[in-house]
Amino acid sequence: MSIDRACRLLLVLSLCLGGCDQPAAPQQGFAGLGNQAADFAQVVPGRTFGFPADHGAHEGFRIEWWYLTADLVDPQGQHFGVQWTLFRSALRPGPEQPGWGAPVVWLGHAAATSADAHHAAERLARGGVGQAGVSAQPFQAWIDDWSLRSLTPVGDPLAHLQVQASGPGFAYQLQLRASQPLVLQGEGGYSRKSEQGQASYYYSQPFFQAAGSLQIDGKTYQVSGPAWLDREWSSQPLAAGQSGWDWFSLHLDSGERLMLFRVREDDREPYLTGTWISADGRTQTLHKDDIELLPLDLTRVAGRDLPTRWQLKIRSRGLDISTQALNPKAWMNLSIPYWEGPVRLSGSHGGSGYLEMTGY
Repeated sequence: MSIDRACRLLLVLSLCLGGCDQPAAPQQGFAGLGNQAADFAQVVPGRTFGFPADHGAHEGFRIEWWYLTADLVDPQGQHFGVQWTLFRSALRPGPEQPGWGAPVVWLGHAAATSADAHHAAERLARGGVGQAGVSAQPFQAWIDDWSLRSLTPVGDPLAHLQVQASGPGFAYQLQLRASQPLVLQGEGGYSRKSEQGQASYYYSQPFFQAAGSLQIDGKTYQVSGPAWLDREWSSQPLAAGQSGWDWFSLHLDSGERLMLFRVREDDREPYLTGTWISADGRTQTLHKDDIELLPLDLTRVAGRDLPTRWQLKIRSRGLDISTQALNPKAWMNLSIPYWEGPVRLSGSHGGSGYLEMTGY
């Protein structure tokens, strides 16, 4: 799910609150994402989404992200993956303002993966000074020289994008073209994350095709393949006892797509849900009793045992597949570390996708 990744933002709070010597409050939930946020805007069912405005930032909410992954192949059949993410975190409720006093911080993550290499990098910026930000029209998200921007002067800003990033050992520049409209996740964009009612607003563009250049360890590859953009915002996306998640975005060879996540809990069964997306963009919410998700093989990574091969069944759709990591060592060794990388599918359906695992 890209539910994600907001965890890194909470680390940013401690890095950016200069002059605050008081100890931080105890964290609740994974990386503090279960902390109470009553003074921030709340996520409630029945919201009407509006575009292009919702491609931009949402003042009043505590946590937000723009998250892109791409499963790529070169003409020789070598497989790769790239990730680009921008996080926005409000340090306190209230309207944003220009200058160094802006109560907003930004965090960027980028990565590139091959079968035998994985490189990740991180950027950090304070809001209000132009170093990072998002505009809705024309759409552009940036932090330093990393950017995700629209190449469409009129119409749908997500119809044609360009993304670029670089770091030690890698660089990429890709163009992305959408073949179908975006989709709302959950119940009309209201995506629950727990039985207690925690939720985010969540939509995706899972119908991108990417093409461009990728550099890894000094070699340049011309690559292409499917890509997926997730957009989420919330103020408290997790419950206090939720310790981490496993999130999948899958491109099936049939043209269908699948988003699925489970949020692990300390004292109860994981919260499990997903969305089946037909080739023409129609969606079906998947519930726990329709899903079987089992970890198979473990890989020792950074002192942790991580499930890098999974079995996944969706009974109502006749799906029975296993997912295998392209590179089981795809560890994001950043401020708050996690595992994220491309996967290949086998079984009743072929295809590719991305897996993120946090809290291990």
